[in-house]
Amino acid sequence: MKGFSFELRKQDSSARLGRVTTPHGEVSTPVFMPVGTKASVKGLTPEELEAMGVEIVLANTYHLYLRPGHNLVKELGGLHRFMNWKRPILTDSGGFQVFSLCKLRKITEEGVQFSSHLDGTRYTLTPESAVEVQEALGADIIMPLDECTPFPADREYARGSMELTHRWAKRCKEAKQPNGQALFGIVQGGMYADIRRESAETLVGMGFDGYSIGGLSVGEEKGLMKEMVAATVERLPKDKPRYLMGVGTPEDLVFGVEMGIDMFDCVMPTRNARNGTLFTRHGKLVIKNAQYERDPMPVEEGCACYTCTRYSRAYLRHLFMAGEILAPRLNTIHNLFYYTSLMRSMRQAIEEGAFAGFKKRFHEERSPSELTASL
Repeated sequence: MKGFSFELRKQDSSARLGRVTTPHGEVSTPVFMPVGTKASVKGLTPEELEAMGVEIVLANTYHLYLRPGHNLVKELGGLHRFMNWKRPILTDSGGFQVFSLCKLRKITEEGVQFSSHLDGTRYTLTPESAVEVQEALGADIIMPLDECTPFPADREYARGSMELTHRWAKRCKEAKQPNGQALFGIVQGGMYADIRRESAETLVGMGFDGYSIGGLSVGEEKGLMKEMVAATVERLPKDKPRYLMGVGTPEDLVFGVEMGIDMFDCVMPTRNARNGTLFTRHGKLVIKNAQYERDPMPVEEGCACYTCTRYSRAYLRHLFMAGEILAPRLNTIHNLFYYTSLMRSMRQAIEEGAFAGFKKRFHEERSPSELTASL
């Protein structure tokens, strides 16, 4: 069985074309990873994901730790067999979910004490147990426990949070078994560029298999997020994959790739699908709007996804307004196909040395309102 490796195949300015190799197969980068929080990308089968070209999915350590439990998943053959997904899986550490439970958790040097959002049971998650849980799940790429710095946070808090994340990262590295799983470091530092640069340099000095940029898309304005990404990327090694966590919109993905990011994840395409918002090359289409009641067109002309080749906007609007289960399924198929196709187009542009032209066309096709929102 192959271990973990990363190959930087080509660079077009800062945009990177690469290949991640894992025990469960290869992943072409830059790549978007659909979020399968509870060992399922909501509403879709693994076969449907494979059909649209998805090469890797993300699962959530926090949720699987609480239900059904990592030991049960291990007993049943690991996460790949449990969810019948044969390709690579990345698991997060649960740090962001614990961060979002601010009223139910207490952070100490040892780890995080928190109450389950399901039944109130008290748990303690330490750097060592976060690794243990992810090893039991059997993901190809795992994350260390980190503190996701809240926004806003003053400089003193951001530095303390970063230093705690580094101490936890060291403990995770020491606890990890030599089992072929890759462990990424997570850069923190709030919205302070100098602290983020220091975080990146410290983690690189520890030596991880890849590097994640965490603590963004937590309420900050778009320009600040971009500034933090730029400050961090310049301190990360070229021969390791770079993962921008929890980001984002199509515009964010194009920006991230331009900056040299290799991996992305976000609930946006799936969550928006369930809320009736569909992504197209011209921007967002809100299917519940009355203007689509008699519209015989597909969501997007020329889109080759299952939804667009078979159903009209009028039908999709009817399903959504009627509360039919098929509505979020068909919407999710389109949105993830759009995201997967966007990443494929960017990889092709980098391969051809034409990323600047791709970016120009991408923004020219957006509606004025979408362009304003992305600034």
